[in-house]
Amino acid sequence: MLKNIPPFMDAELLWILAAMGHGDELAVVDRNFPARSIANETTSGKLVSLGGMDAPTCISGILELMPLDNFVPTPVGWMDPVDQPGTILSVHHDVLAACKKAENAEVGHYVIERFDYYAAAKKCFAVVQTSENRPYGCFILKKGVVFD
Repeated sequence: MLKNIPPFMDAELLWILAAMGHGDELAVVDRNFPARSIANETTSGKLVSLGGMDAPTCISGILELMPLDNFVPTPVGWMDPVDQPGTILSVHHDVLAACKKAENAEVGHYVIERFDYYAAAKKCFAVVQTSENRPYGCFILKKGVVFD
């Protein structure tokens, strides 16, 4: 057991977060995402499945340990709704709120067309699959630098 680690963090996810360097990206995806096939093509080839965990809670816990990149204007991205392009859905609002709380500041974001998101996720370090059931609950987080 370790102190001050979010309870859902397993050894695999801790290893991924520690192994990532600044500028590396992590895909955090919903339950409908083809996580295994995409994860096979990531830098680490690793997939962590977090059953029973929604995207905002998962990302909030990740950001307790990993800073977002503050050297880029948009360290958070998400899959754009196909049927409502440009719409910020409730899952996106909730994740932005979690990011703002973790970073003590507004966090810039970008949207990615569905198939471009698949390609971007393959370039990530790893994939974390949540049980998020709201549509388009797929995000990319860019890791920043720990200064202290």
